[in-house]
Amino acid sequence: MSLSKYTVTAALPYANGPLHLGHVAGVYLPASIFVKFLKLKGHDVAFICGSDEHGAAITLRAKKEGISPQEIVDKYNGIIAKSFVDFGIDFDIFHRTSAEIHHQTSQDFFKVLYDKGKFTKETSEQYYDEEFDQFLADR
Repeated sequence: MSLSKYTVTAALPYANGPLHLGHVAGVYLPASIFVKFLKLKGHDVAFICGSDEHGAAITLRAKKEGISPQEIVDKYNGIIAKSFVDFGIDFDIFHRTSAEIHHQTSQDFFKVLYDKGKFTKETSEQYYDEEFDQFLADR
């Protein structure tokens, strides 16, 4: 009998605060159970996740705490990773979107799509915070 190979991932949590039970029960626990089931059946499974360290939520948290966005992601990446261990959610790879490998892989992926003409260029207006010299989140 030939066993299948699987890659399983779950939504990347923003590294702007600790996980709450809704995160764990709604996203990561079901994925973890599925991965454990596949592994028990002898399948080759890669369970991959990581902290999302880019986004307005991080910038807003940094402003609120009076520290840099990098300090926020460094702080909460560790807290989030420990929470997964404490809940018995065992990723084969838990990475950070700030890592060079993530940047390079993302650039390569989008460059292929760009080269194939898969993007539509549009112009839109955005709110801008002159005091903090940054664009604001769409929300």
